[in-house]
Amino acid sequence: MRQHTIYNPPRSIGLDILSQDEFLIVVNKPAGLLSVPGRGADKTESMITRVQAEFPDALVVHRLDMATSGLMLLARGSGMQKRFFSMFREREVTKRYEAIVEGVLTCEAGEVDFPLSADWPNRPRQKVDVAFGKKSITRFRLLGNINELPGRKNDATWRASRMELEPVTGRTHQLRLHMAAIGHPILGDALYGRRDSGERLMLHASRLAFVHPFSGDRIEVVSAAPF
Repeated sequence: MRQHTIYNPPRSIGLDILSQDEFLIVVNKPAGLLSVPGRGADKTESMITRVQAEFPDALVVHRLDMATSGLMLLARGSGMQKRFFSMFREREVTKRYEAIVEGVLTCEAGEVDFPLSADWPNRPRQKVDVAFGKKSITRFRLLGNINELPGRKNDATWRASRMELEPVTGRTHQLRLHMAAIGHPILGDALYGRRDSGERLMLHASRLAFVHPFSGDRIEVVSAAPF
């Protein structure tokens, strides 16, 4: 069954551009904003439409979930879009995310390798599907344990972990589902965790790295998690 929610994007306070030239733009997307327009007249506002208001040649290369904040790479012009599509397909773009998950991890680092597919009767949910799912790999590293979060009521037994996540593949909801599947759902994840676990999804795209297609320079853009 589809979940129907009211789209209430955050107010625009200007673009937070971290890297820009004639070929590309790297911008910080706020949580709660669609990457691209959704279905319906009430879902036209998005990260790409905000950017295109200032840079009409900007085109989407990859997407972040509406609830996820952080770095989005945009191409300038269709030629660059095709080049970046190829770079993502060949895994020449490195992505890192920062997340806060429920519970305390028992290992410092590891890898989750669960195949995923769409859970069609319960869209937009995805599911672990050993028989028919697409190969999906997430690497993780423990950054530290957390006993409390500012502004959150925590009891004496509450524990969480701050993690760095690397999606080797790029499946829909991959990081969220993989963390839930190993028993550590991301805080604030209403789809795969507890609805009351946080005011927002504690997932932020914190790092992008790639070789610039024209200059050959290594580009690395970093964005601190806002939580």
